[in-house]
Amino acid sequence: MANAGTGKSTEETGLERKMESRHLTMISLGGVIGTGLFVSSGYTIHQAGPLGAILAYAVGSLLVYCVMVSLGELSVAMPYAGSFHMYAKRFIGPGTAFTIAILYWLNWAVALASEFTAAGLLMQRWFPHSPAWVWSAAFIAVVFLLNILSVRLYGEAEFWFASIKVFAIVAFIIIGLLAIFGAIPIAGQTEAPLFTNFVADGWFPNGIAPVFATLLTVVFAFSGTEVVGVAAGETKEPGKAIPKAVHTTVFRLAMFFIGSILVMAALIPWHQAGVETSPFVLVFQSIGMPFAGDVMNFVVLTAVLSAANSGLYVCSRMVWSLAKEHLIPTRFAKTNFHGVPVWAVLFSMAGSLLALLSSVIAASTVYLVLVAVSGLATLVVWFSVCVCHIRFRREWVASGHTVDELGYKAPGYPVLPWLAIVMCIGALVLVVLDETQRSTLYCMVPFVICCYAGYYALERKRKEKQK
Repeated sequence: MANAGTGKSTEETGLERKMESRHLTMISLGGVIGTGLFVSSGYTIHQAGPLGAILAYAVGSLLVYCVMVSLGELSVAMPYAGSFHMYAKRFIGPGTAFTIAILYWLNWAVALASEFTAAGLLMQRWFPHSPAWVWSAAFIAVVFLLNILSVRLYGEAEFWFASIKVFAIVAFIIIGLLAIFGAIPIAGQTEAPLFTNFVADGWFPNGIAPVFATLLTVVFAFSGTEVVGVAAGETKEPGKAIPKAVHTTVFRLAMFFIGSILVMAALIPWHQAGVETSPFVLVFQSIGMPFAGDVMNFVVLTAVLSAANSGLYVCSRMVWSLAKEHLIPTRFAKTNFHGVPVWAVLFSMAGSLLALLSSVIAASTVYLVLVAVSGLATLVVWFSVCVCHIRFRREWVASGHTVDELGYKAPGYPVLPWLAIVMCIGALVLVVLDETQRSTLYCMVPFVICCYAGYYALERKRKEKQK
């Protein structure tokens, strides 16, 4: 086993360690904070009620923390690029590793396609007579260039993209709190609203069941935090940068999501919240902020581009990692003089463009299946990370090492990884019980079986070549 805090060198991988802690933190935040918070959070409040929404996001934050500390320990001990399936290969099995890599790649490729579509539609607010596809094409070119030139440029772009989102959320929470306590007047109200909306129709106006139903939406809203693990192989001093990024990411996410939901629920009656208008816009309009719609349109556009930027990065590193393991042609592992896996980036961009094409041509068939399969990928990855962490720790101790030798020691072991495993299984049970989500399993299970079959077919072919 590799010593804690070590990993493959730049010479061995071809990638360059140029990302810093601030890049890592913002990349992780950038992958998570998107339309899920800016638009869909209204739906969560509408379904679960104010307190129910906060409870659901609190449980989601706990699950993310459990997974991230496990990933933190693994990433510091073995900082590999495209780390999830590398850990799965070592501690679970190569077939599982291959399946996880394919699922995670598909997850981000589909997300990438939807982000480009969303970016084009958002631009039509300002240019209503221009075709959305022109803007989508322009943003595809920008994101591609950011990823192809150098990893530091990608990290720097993501830092600034995510910074705009973070600034907007912090401003929203501060302005919202001032309005809640009466420091800023609200249109049509003479008194400070305080938290009367929380108890106006009882603690759980729709009952406790919708809280569990929205929990699944919340879990998916937090997907993207695990990008820290993918970027570990290109990070300066991973022993210092990764633990810092893990803790600051989880703390900020909990603060941003729960803080935003608290403000929204206090200022917007729960039954008026929805997805037609961003709750952020509704709040800003209620306090008379000029150009609220335009400001939020810009912020959401930035969020979309940030998610697309992260998505292409993650996709390409998964392809690079599979090529390094000789599971796909090794040309995809080649890097340019900036340490960027160009072929992997090109392949990932092509995959996302095919997904984008299917969303236009075969939205009710092919694209629906792609979305269904990618939907549960995050849960599978989180589950595998915690299983790998438990097995890593056992192997570490069995090989004569002490826990104190680890570059980063995950707090709460073994309770937190086991808690995360139970919560992931619980979320999958919710998928089975929820009629709207159940169809995802009908697509997911056959796809996973095909991935395993594909892996063993490739292995057999490779062994025959070696004879």
